[in-house]
Amino acid sequence: MTKNVNISLMDIKSLRKILLRKGFLLSRKSIVRKQASLQNIYKISLASLLIISFFYLLPPSYKFVHKVLKPNLEIKNSSNQKLTQVLEGKLLDENELNKENYNSTDQDLVYQELYGEVTEEDTLESGVRLKASVLYQLFEDTNYSLKDVRLNKIAKPVEIGKLPYELKEIRDVKKRKELFIQIILPLILEENNKILLDRKKLFAILNKNNNTKLEKKWLNTKFKQYGVPSKDLSTLKVRMDEVPVSLAIAQAAKETGWGTSRFAQEGNALFGQWTWSGEGIKPAGAENDTTHKVMKFKILKSSVRAYQRNLNTHSSYKDFRLARAELRDNKMKLDSLILANYLDKYAETGKEYVKILKKIIKQNNLTELDDVKLLPSSKKLKSLI
Repeated sequence: MTKNVNISLMDIKSLRKILLRKGFLLSRKSIVRKQASLQNIYKISLASLLIISFFYLLPPSYKFVHKVLKPNLEIKNSSNQKLTQVLEGKLLDENELNKENYNSTDQDLVYQELYGEVTEEDTLESGVRLKASVLYQLFEDTNYSLKDVRLNKIAKPVEIGKLPYELKEIRDVKKRKELFIQIILPLILEENNKILLDRKKLFAILNKNNNTKLEKKWLNTKFKQYGVPSKDLSTLKVRMDEVPVSLAIAQAAKETGWGTSRFAQEGNALFGQWTWSGEGIKPAGAENDTTHKVMKFKILKSSVRAYQRNLNTHSSYKDFRLARAELRDNKMKLDSLILANYLDKYAETGKEYVKILKKIIKQNNLTELDDVKLLPSSKKLKSLI
């Protein structure tokens, strides 16, 4: 029998207690709880959206701010400046070298090793400047003439350290050119011979299964000299090669006006290499804010050696080296008229510079000198003939 309860005598508070004991929830509180739950969901969703948006927009925002606020950086090729420091006997700051960021193997050059020995054989005797009349007599006494050289393909190892001042006073253009060639030809041949001896040794090492400690040490030295930090033998083989005599003579003639320029006369500079250091010869008529100068050398041979090292290591002449290697692989002669096409970056005039080189080579029959050998002064050099 159900017990009747007098609801009219109850107050609201008592009624709430009874309903709560029976498991009922008041509708108002239930609604409040539902509203609170929905509000929490909205808050979490909004916070999640903000977090996702923050991380999504962060990278492009960083790039934009970095681009706007970051100062413009000037990328400068300081290879010529460092080469000059070495040539002047100054030690390079290792800390500065370590700060540099090399972007490619071809640019990863240790300049101290590349050019450290460029002037190591310079002597006071070879630095004496002889008059043109003395040179003519010297060449006559040693039976050294270009006519015989072209005919017999043998040049006398006459080393001249500096060009005569009287060279530009010789009015006969043919005689002036011949004297200039007679002076620089043995120097070019000598430096080519040194490279060929190294190349011969390299191939001997490559053909061996095991190498001695001395051979490994020699290889490490050459890797440094030719700017091959990866120690890749194929790259070293491509770089360690001669420059055709006719091409070297043509470039020297173009850069110095056949030995009459102020740079050649005062600085023994045969190939117009620039420097940004305090030492060098400032071009005439250059503006006051011009920072570059033409590099100076103690003797002519140092200029030839630096020129060859430049062509064999600098990234601007990579195509030149590859074309030379292709001629080697095809058992073909190193043709200066072909290789000249890859020296358009040597001068600001580009293709026009290449045309001038070819014209000099053809007009002066310089290719006749490509087969010339230097009369050997040692058994090693004799093996090259």
